[in-house]
Amino acid sequence: MDSIVVRGNGPLSGQIPIAGAKNACLALMPATLLSDEPLTLTNAPRLSDIRTMTELLASLGAEVTALQDGKVLATSCHGEINPVADYDIVRKMRASNLVLGPLLARLGHAVVSLPGGCAIGARPMDIHVDALSALGAEIELKDGYLHAEAKGGLKGAVHELRFASVGATENFLMAASLAKGTSVLKNAAREPEIVDLAKCLRAMGAQIEGDGTSEIVIEGVDRLHGATHPVVADRIELGTYMLAPAICGGEVECLGGRIDLIESFCEKLDAAGVSVEQTHTGVKVSRKNGRIRAVDVVTEPFPGFPTDLQAQMMALLCTAEGTSVLEEKIFENRFMHAPELMRMGANIEVHGGHATVHGVEKLKGAPVMATDLRASVSLILAGLAAEGETVVSRVYHLDRGYERVEEKLKGVGAHIERVKAS
Repeated sequence: MDSIVVRGNGPLSGQIPIAGAKNACLALMPATLLSDEPLTLTNAPRLSDIRTMTELLASLGAEVTALQDGKVLATSCHGEINPVADYDIVRKMRASNLVLGPLLARLGHAVVSLPGGCAIGARPMDIHVDALSALGAEIELKDGYLHAEAKGGLKGAVHELRFASVGATENFLMAASLAKGTSVLKNAAREPEIVDLAKCLRAMGAQIEGDGTSEIVIEGVDRLHGATHPVVADRIELGTYMLAPAICGGEVECLGGRIDLIESFCEKLDAAGVSVEQTHTGVKVSRKNGRIRAVDVVTEPFPGFPTDLQAQMMALLCTAEGTSVLEEKIFENRFMHAPELMRMGANIEVHGGHATVHGVEKLKGAPVMATDLRASVSLILAGLAAEGETVVSRVYHLDRGYERVEEKLKGVGAHIERVKAS
């Protein structure tokens, strides 16, 4: 397997382009199943997860063509549709479950394998099942597959999520767009990716109001048409690269970034001693005078601090002045990067959903192993500021969520390279 070699080399300077959001694009792509007309997505990220979703959609009968070096995805689903999402593809990625709602809405039945993805907690499917069942679907789990049927089609309903699940909100939105009557989803997720999906569905002819709030109203329509939609900027990639100059020093502008996508994260950076400025072209970041200060972090659903930036924030706080406490309230098992950071000299104590980080003067390069997508990039960030050489193995996780990470960091002066497996 490939590895990433990082050598700490001081301040960074320059610009990093921010790609379209992986999590947004993975929800937008299945929307092509809702119409027999083309859906074109611009500003698409070039990631292995996007290739996996392309493979899944192709197995269902959709056509997905990557244009302009992969930044544009031309999709169409005008032919015969296969209602079975097979385990061999679905197991590779959690977001594969987002074909369930569109297949039910378009065909009235679907058979979808239970999904895979990073091992960061249970993330049960019952929230999705309850949401789609409220629309009239009958869903049964047999032999690792969800067998779903909506006799007579889906019907509008009022449903309240027991947890503001992003995936369940997305599945409900897509399914309810073609349901008969009005649907209301309460305690809906409010993430920018939800707003982006709703914008795309409206462009396709859906009638949706309230996205970005905890209550979304969907008036079902008979059919959806084609559209062209730009994928929103990736707020997690944005936050990750904002941390690079915060950890190393220097000044970096993240092109295409928007502070409003990650306000709670920016507030924590400010408290830690990092300057964040919105420009005409992106977000400019630099460390203020002196050493980073310790801050406490609690992960929460949007607009709270994103769980997908917790590992990267921990890397910053490893060398902060004072003691920080990070509380993970979204996923269990999401402190697996802590032991790897400790191999680099970090002083971290983990107790259940809490991690206490006692700041040290300096980290030291070491061989470390990535345990999941966000953990992998947190180790790279730590390596940028560590003394000596850090070798991060199992970086196949990294390629699921960050496009051309070595190229982007090299562009601002980082010493980083990928070593191909022999």
